[in-house]
Amino acid sequence: MDTGLIRPEWPDAPANVGALATTRQGGNSRGPYDDGAGGGGLNLGMHVGDDPATVQRNRAAVAAELPGPPAWISQVHGVAVVDAASVQPGQPVRVGDASIATAPGVVCAVMTADCLPVLFADLAGTVVGAAHAGWRGLAGGVLGETVAAMRAAGAGEMTAWLGPAIGPSQFEVGADVLDSFLSAAQGDAEAAQVRASFRPFDGRPGKYLADMNALARMLLARDGVTRVWGANYCTATARDLFYSYRRDGVTGRLASMVWLKPV
Repeated sequence: MDTGLIRPEWPDAPANVGALATTRQGGNSRGPYDDGAGGGGLNLGMHVGDDPATVQRNRAAVAAELPGPPAWISQVHGVAVVDAASVQPGQPVRVGDASIATAPGVVCAVMTADCLPVLFADLAGTVVGAAHAGWRGLAGGVLGETVAAMRAAGAGEMTAWLGPAIGPSQFEVGADVLDSFLSAAQGDAEAAQVRASFRPFDGRPGKYLADMNALARMLLARDGVTRVWGANYCTATARDLFYSYRRDGVTGRLASMVWLKPV
């Protein structure tokens, strides 16, 4: 299948790095998990109420495009980083919100439905990673933890791709979210960048429209990652392409994946 898949425009990703992101199109799911036009949807989430056998069919269709099975992890909006090679069929599900891989054919994967997926590769093509970054994970430091884990595994200079997520015109949050990022800001310059990423919502006192892509770029730069691409898709507005929890409530899950290509 190629219907339902996005091949990231990632100019400085090494030639031996593969990546893709799914949409809601090209699968088998029905009802609120469909493609938005009455056809089958490519829901990959087992935990959202969809028929498990249908989700398995969707996952199998995506896996056929990959060099190995995706390392599905149990995401909890935290900052833990998992070794994707340790995620094995028949073993207990690993809990984490990011994974890294150093071996060819091991596929890092994160699921989202508005949260920001971030894919990583070092420029030498020796380490890759994927992070699930909702606002809690962003504020908590999941991107920095992923970068640190990749560096501990031998990564040098890195590049990152920001996948489909809720855009800055749609992500309404309260003052508590702004305060979380201000509390985590390192110095006045970062605090100013945080405030610039939260636009007061006209007519809704105490509410803001948050720019997760801008916040991610700031946090990546903090850890020395300035080669950042993507941020081209809004899940909430592109109903025909993406699931969105904020928009629909009961909905499916997308996946973003990265791997080192087998030799």
